[in-house]
Amino acid sequence: MPAGLPEEGFVAIAVTPLTADGAIDHAGIGPLMDFYVNCGAVGVTLLGVMGEAHRMTDGDARAVVDAALEAVAGRIPILVGVSDASLPRVTSLAEYGMGRGCVGVMLQPLAGLQGDAAVVAYFSHVAAELGLEVPICVQDFPKASGVHISLEAWKGIIESCPSVAMLKAEDEPGLGKLAAIREAEQAGLRRVPILTGNNGIHLVQELDRGADGAMTGFAFPDALAQVVKLHGDGQRTAAEDLFDRYLPVNRHELRTGIAVRKEILRRRGAIATARARFPVKPLTALDHAELDSLLERLEAATGRPITELAR
Repeated sequence: MPAGLPEEGFVAIAVTPLTADGAIDHAGIGPLMDFYVNCGAVGVTLLGVMGEAHRMTDGDARAVVDAALEAVAGRIPILVGVSDASLPRVTSLAEYGMGRGCVGVMLQPLAGLQGDAAVVAYFSHVAAELGLEVPICVQDFPKASGVHISLEAWKGIIESCPSVAMLKAEDEPGLGKLAAIREAEQAGLRRVPILTGNNGIHLVQELDRGADGAMTGFAFPDALAQVVKLHGDGQRTAAEDLFDRYLPVNRHELRTGIAVRKEILRRRGAIATARARFPVKPLTALDHAELDSLLERLEAATGRPITELAR
């Protein structure tokens, strides 16, 4: 496996802090990176779906990479999401990020691909364009890409792309595929770390099935980092008990989207505003009231304010 990528644990999918008028909050990226580090993240991925990558200009994306790398200062590795319909934009951001100090890239399949051969051919072509020195985390997120990566397609990717070094598994349902991949590895398929997404909504069961951790953007990354650690230490019941305390908020955030996630992060002091770019709508008074109730119940269940880290 190429050096530098996290092999296990919790990797945060970073939101992109914005000012009240929707510009990149350059000064706010440092405190957000500190927040992820303090939460126990073993890595950060920039410019994923929840980082609003598809709403960024090329200049915005590069500014986010620069500010995050400067703030993290080598404490944990950083990956950069490069998914785009344009191959030149994929390669340009990948080259920029790697040149600045990122340890790898995250890449979804091109929207519209149909069939295993097309999926494998796409990753083979992009991997060849990027070169062996650029580790690739394949993001298997059909909800966003519209592309299904079957077990056979995954085998083809692994066999034809030596620079593919990680899988971000967030197919739904995904437990069966996760188990099948691990079974294929027992039969000789090259093994790579699998980190799961979807807010970690099935995290304990995914860890049971062989996941090495999570890579997601839940607004309580400290809780998921602790769940992964407890499970790895053999304390499965404690991991599930901790997970369950955060489950109502997790479920709500997963189904309501980035506006709620950013608002929770704002309330936790990780970012200054909950602003997201068009077409995301700001929360209504009713949205805020629902969130108030959920967070109050969480504080009662955990015995600590949401501004404190989970333990």
